[in-house]
Amino acid sequence: MNTTALMHTRYRQVLLLTGVIIAIDQVTKYLAFAYLRPRLSVSVIGDFLRFTYLENPGMAFGIEVENNLLLHTLSILVVLIIFYYLFKLRDHPILRFSFAAILGGAFGNWIDRFFRGRVIDFVDLDVFDIHFSGGSFLFWELPATLMNRWPIFNVADMAVSIGMFMIIVTVLLNPSEASGLPHASREEI
Repeated sequence: MNTTALMHTRYRQVLLLTGVIIAIDQVTKYLAFAYLRPRLSVSVIGDFLRFTYLENPGMAFGIEVENNLLLHTLSILVVLIIFYYLFKLRDHPILRFSFAAILGGAFGNWIDRFFRGRVIDFVDLDVFDIHFSGGSFLFWELPATLMNRWPIFNVADMAVSIGMFMIIVTVLLNPSEASGLPHASREEI
């Protein structure tokens, strides 16, 4: 297979995975809207896993942003950065998969924000208690918090989190490969 055909196949794989993530995300959000909204919460595995309907007007984990233009701008910026890295790292299958997952998740939540003005979240997990002493992050003031449940999330959030986790692990385990730099052999060192 020539280089151009191989590159097109790789981009098709990325687009297919991105599309599958968007489709699963949108279908599950539709089901949450149609079936959970009237009942609000359904126990799936005791108190550990519940499906709880929530409309999130802000960012991930309910971080509120007063300016929707900022959210749309950040989403578009993330997508552009991902396209740049998809082109740059086209020969690394794990990073391609990671960026496709992030792209699918970003588009899934962007679709909600654009058409509904909010994101539908519904996966509600009981995790270990998380204590946060408060502080500021960028231009957000974060209050002291005790979390006894994970913030409610959706399939798009899972895709973004899995993609980010895979990128971090790849960069930590092999930083030269992740940055696109050539590998140095032991003889060269």
